[in-house]
Amino acid sequence: MTGDAFSGKWKAQDREPRRTASGPAGSAAKTAALPVLVVTGLAREAASLGADVVSLISGADAGALRRALAEKANAPFSAVVSFGLAGGLDPTLSPGAMIVATGVVAGSERCECAQALVQVLVEGFSGAGAATRQGLVAGVEAPVMTAAAKAQLFRETGAVAVDMESHLAGAFARQRGLPFAVARVVSDPARRALPPLAAKAVRPDGSVDVGLVLGEIAREPRQLAGLIAAGLDSGAAFGTLRRCGPLIIPLLRLALS
Repeated sequence: MTGDAFSGKWKAQDREPRRTASGPAGSAAKTAALPVLVVTGLAREAASLGADVVSLISGADAGALRRALAEKANAPFSAVVSFGLAGGLDPTLSPGAMIVATGVVAGSERCECAQALVQVLVEGFSGAGAATRQGLVAGVEAPVMTAAAKAQLFRETGAVAVDMESHLAGAFARQRGLPFAVARVVSDPARRALPPLAAKAVRPDGSVDVGLVLGEIAREPRQLAGLIAAGLDSGAAFGTLRRCGPLIIPLLRLALS
């Protein structure tokens, strides 16, 4: 919506205040004022967001996220967003690439993202200098650890990236009839295998268990090289998250108003 159109709309409403109170514009304004539910996997991902969000952190535990979402079944929200890191499935994607999903696929299920939200996020992130791409995201229940497993998932789904939260956030949004969006940044690229310790290093609160990581490296030093590579990848990814996270709520408010 252009600035002139927005201004003209409100001038018309000022002339007819009774219609505004009960009309579509008034309803949209009320909806846009409700909080946005943002689902992440890690506490550090949630810390990249701006203010005025309700965040749920899965701690890489699908069961825990399902329970947390169930507790929010009657809470008022204007939209649902899945936000954070993702594993790359498309070999052309590099760490730090922002994926704005057109939909989420998990097994035989598929959840579409709201096109209005997709458009405004792509334009906003691209304008902020983030390398942004649209495409399907795959939702899984457990980490996809190897390059071979990523390649197989890419062939089976056509998804460009994978995470453990988007399919659950999408199901929640669909059940509630809420607009849904996914903004995920590639961390480990398609050809990168993750060290085994990555599958168990996240605490339930979404923080990283540093003691466990050090213990695993001491027990199996060969994981150190993979951990260093993963750290470099995530450094690029978190840079994009910090750039784009604070933009999500202003952009969604624009799309929902």
